[in-house]
Amino acid sequence: MEYYSTNRQSPPVSLQEAVLRGLAPDRGLYMPQRIGTLPKAFFNNIAQMSLCEISYAVASILFGDDIESDVLKDIVYDTLNFDIPLRHITDDRYCLELFHGPTLAFKDVGARFMARMLSHFNKQSGDNRCVNVLVATSGDTGSAVANGFLGVPGVRVFVLYPQGKVSKIQEAQFATLGQNVTALEVNGTFDDCQALVKKAFLDQDLNEAMMLTSANSINVARFLPQSFYYFYAYAQLARREQDTDNIVVAVPSGNFGNLAAGLIAKRMGLPIKRFIAANNRNCVFYDYLLTGKYEPRPSIATIANAMDVGDPSNFARILDLYHRSHNEICADISGCTYTDEQISQTIADTWRDNGYLLDPHGAVAYRAISELTHPGEVCVALETAHPAKFKGTVEHITGEQVEIPERLKKFLNGEKQTTKISSGFHTFKKFLLSTL
Repeated sequence: MEYYSTNRQSPPVSLQEAVLRGLAPDRGLYMPQRIGTLPKAFFNNIAQMSLCEISYAVASILFGDDIESDVLKDIVYDTLNFDIPLRHITDDRYCLELFHGPTLAFKDVGARFMARMLSHFNKQSGDNRCVNVLVATSGDTGSAVANGFLGVPGVRVFVLYPQGKVSKIQEAQFATLGQNVTALEVNGTFDDCQALVKKAFLDQDLNEAMMLTSANSINVARFLPQSFYYFYAYAQLARREQDTDNIVVAVPSGNFGNLAAGLIAKRMGLPIKRFIAANNRNCVFYDYLLTGKYEPRPSIATIANAMDVGDPSNFARILDLYHRSHNEICADISGCTYTDEQISQTIADTWRDNGYLLDPHGAVAYRAISELTHPGEVCVALETAHPAKFKGTVEHITGEQVEIPERLKKFLNGEKQTTKISSGFHTFKKFLLSTL
C-alpha cells in the first residue's frame, strides 16, 4: 500500500519510505491510501482475545501489505509485553490505563513499535548510514522514544524539549541515558522545538549529510499503532457485557496523534459512538469545532504540560480523514477546555470520592466524561501517564504523598547530560552537522 501526503504536493511512497522519511517533502503528513476494515467475526471473538492477538490483527490490516507477517507479529508481541487495564471508577465511567509500559506513559506503545519497525526497514534498505531520529517533546514523547530506541544499532536519537517546561521525572527519563540518545534543551516552547524538527526535514544540506526521520506522531509508525488500545478497551468492555454500541471516549489532546489514531480505529470498524477532544487551556481545536476556523497560536504553559501545543501537527490528518468537512468532524468529535484550577479540582475530587489518583492529563479526559456524556453511554477516559511523573503537582493538589515506582526512581539517580541551544534553526543545524 502507498502513503500519500496530506498536502498532496509530493508523490506517494511505500511504508518503508514513509517510516524512514517521517515528514513528506511538501511538509505534509503521510496517510495510508486505504484504511481496511476488520471482519464481523473479529468483533464477535474480540472479548476472548489478548492484547497482542488484537493488536496483531489490527496491525495486519494497517501494515500487512508492506511487511512480512512473521516480522510484524514479532514486532507486535515484542512491543506489547505489558497490559493496558480498564479500571472501573464509578457508574459507567472507566479509565483506560495506558501507562504500564517502560516509561509509564501511553507513548511507549507507538515508540517501541516504531523503533522495531524502523530498525527492520533500515536493515532492508541496505543503506549503511546511521539513522538520525529527531523528536520534539512537551513531556512524555521524549522519554518514550529515547527508551524505545536506546541501544538500537545504527540509530541516534536527538530529543528537543523546552527548557524548564517538563517535569523533573520526565526530563530524567531522556536526559540521563547517554549512549545513542542526545537531549537538547531549547530556549523556547514545545512549538519552537517542533518547528526546528520540521525545518530540519526540509533542509537540503542536512538531508544530504544525514539520514533524518521523526519519532513524533508525525511518523506513521508512531501514530498508527496507537489505534491498538482502542480495540483493547472495547474488548474489555465486551467481557464485562457493557453496551458496546454506546461507547464514548475522551482523549487528552495535545498534538492530536492519539485522537487521530482513534478515528482510524473507528474507520476500521470499531463501533465508538463519538470522541471528546479534551483540552487544557491550549484549545485551538476546541475553537475550531465552535467556529470552523483553525487559528494556531503560541502555546500556554499548564500543569498538563504534555498537552501544551498551540499548533497540533495531527490536525492535518483529522482534516484529511474527513475531507476537510467541519460538519462531519463535529458529528464524530466534541470538545472541551479546562483551566489548571478545574484540572486540579478533578484530581482532588476523584481521589477523595473514588480513591483513584489521576495525573493532570487523565484528569482533563475524566472531567470531560463527567460533564459531557449522557445517561446510557459507556464512558472511557484515557489515562495517559502515571501520576508519579507529576509528583509535585499531584501532591500539592491532594496533600498526600505519591509513591514513585521503582522504574522511575532509577532515572532520578542518573546524571543529567544535556546541551542547551537557542530556538534559532541555524544553531540547531550547526549542532547536528557537528555530530557527524
